[in-house]
Amino acid sequence: MLRINELVLDIGEPIQRLKELAADFIGVSPDDFLSFEISRESIDSRKKNNIKMIYSADVELPFGEEKIAAKYSANKVSLREKYKYEIPPVKRTSHLRPVIVGFGPAGMLCGLILAKCGLKPLILERGGDVDKRKKDVSVFWNERKLNTESNVQFGEGGAGTFSDGKLTTGIKDSRCREVLNQLYIHGAPEEIMYSARPHIGTDKLGAVVKSIREDIISMGGELLFNCRLTDIITANEFVHGLTYIDEKGCSHDIETDCIILCIGHSARDTVKMLFRKGVKMERKAFSVGTRIEHPQELINKIQYGNMWNDKRLGAADYKLSNHPLHGRGGYTFCMCPGGTVVAASSEEGGMVTNGMSEYARDGENANSAILVGIEPSYFEGDTPLSGMEFQRKIERAGFALGGNDYTAPAQLVGDFLNGTPSKRKGSVNPSCPTGVNFTDIRKVLPKYVTDTISDAVIAFDKKMRGFALPDAVLTFPESRSSSPVRILRDEFFQTNIRGLYPCGEGAGYAGGIVSAAVDGIKCAEAVLGDEN
Repeated sequence: MLRINELVLDIGEPIQRLKELAADFIGVSPDDFLSFEISRESIDSRKKNNIKMIYSADVELPFGEEKIAAKYSANKVSLREKYKYEIPPVKRTSHLRPVIVGFGPAGMLCGLILAKCGLKPLILERGGDVDKRKKDVSVFWNERKLNTESNVQFGEGGAGTFSDGKLTTGIKDSRCREVLNQLYIHGAPEEIMYSARPHIGTDKLGAVVKSIREDIISMGGELLFNCRLTDIITANEFVHGLTYIDEKGCSHDIETDCIILCIGHSARDTVKMLFRKGVKMERKAFSVGTRIEHPQELINKIQYGNMWNDKRLGAADYKLSNHPLHGRGGYTFCMCPGGTVVAASSEEGGMVTNGMSEYARDGENANSAILVGIEPSYFEGDTPLSGMEFQRKIERAGFALGGNDYTAPAQLVGDFLNGTPSKRKGSVNPSCPTGVNFTDIRKVLPKYVTDTISDAVIAFDKKMRGFALPDAVLTFPESRSSSPVRILRDEFFQTNIRGLYPCGEGAGYAGGIVSAAVDGIKCAEAVLGDEN
């Protein structure tokens, strides 16, 4: 197979032209192709008056692929093997079912692989199924009644269900392709297979998640919703079972020798329980900051110039970072074009924000986190749980600053840069569903964080003129971008307690939907290869 890069189309030019372009590029006829598949699509908006679509394509020929590839530099044309994920052999001999705790991206892909191999995993999810969970979140946003077990953080699909469904990742692992493939098979839009910045959208994620659940069940797997892990049963440093409580508060024991912990980054009570049980873990750096909200029209104009209103380009996005030579850096994270800022609390008395977009990305505003890395040396105390307490302290301060009712504290960018509190909104309408209270977010964030955010906003404005819009809204706090704890595991993906597999974002080994799902696959492979 040949990978052909740098195929260029004008905006609106029929995508069918790609096949002709690819054939012309390597000097063959389109009829010679045994197969043709787009592998990547991106927008080149460097020249605002002449925006182009850039493609890569994979083609198969019945002749001379090596000879053709040898004529070109590798960045133009290269030989590729057609990707196919191969599940490793099943060496596990135990008659006991593996138990997966959590049904976010890591738990879903782990469960899918184990079910395909006939292991019939039992999956515990502390939150509700997607439909029940959406109702619980709606009640929270509209009535400010928080269900601490079923919310934006907990429930079927994990925290990513209430997000942009962004599928970009910085990891280089061939399993990323299998994650995208499984999401597509289960209902995600086809373009996630080739888009340079793929996303599903919160409105489509629910159906994808349900389809994966149904697939696992059809292969003998079982899911128990509203069931929270409360204890692991161990002896001689081996897993022998676990205890969970159901939604009625009844306690149940399950015998198992294999627990895969896909708990997500917000299951603080579970992490505390594991710490008490002697599971080795360590403090881990994480990031904290705020959401910034601009009119989407402004971002489109900055990125696309005169073509800002061309529907074929869709809502523009951005990814920015500022790394001063002798200072602390700030960066944007989880940018949501045409989306909303959402209240994402999971604990009573704590305020958390996040961003969310639907597939169409057609909302009034764009939002993104602006984050600052926090090293463990800044935590109070040196236990593995000190980062969690640092997070909680910020969230409780944000809750109080907002008015103690899940109203989010907010500040206009102009006021923030000038060091003055905000009294009222400007031209940008805040989108947080629980409302905002205009105030001074510098009151609760550490000075080294707010100074870094201030420097970053100014630096970003030099890259994107208009980013420091005085009326842009900062909504606080964004504190759950990653886990502040890493549960230690060895080369077999197990902790010091054998049979316990920490997995995904909550265990400190991922950061986003795709990387968490990849880690779920890797942990499933480790279970399959464990000869017990």
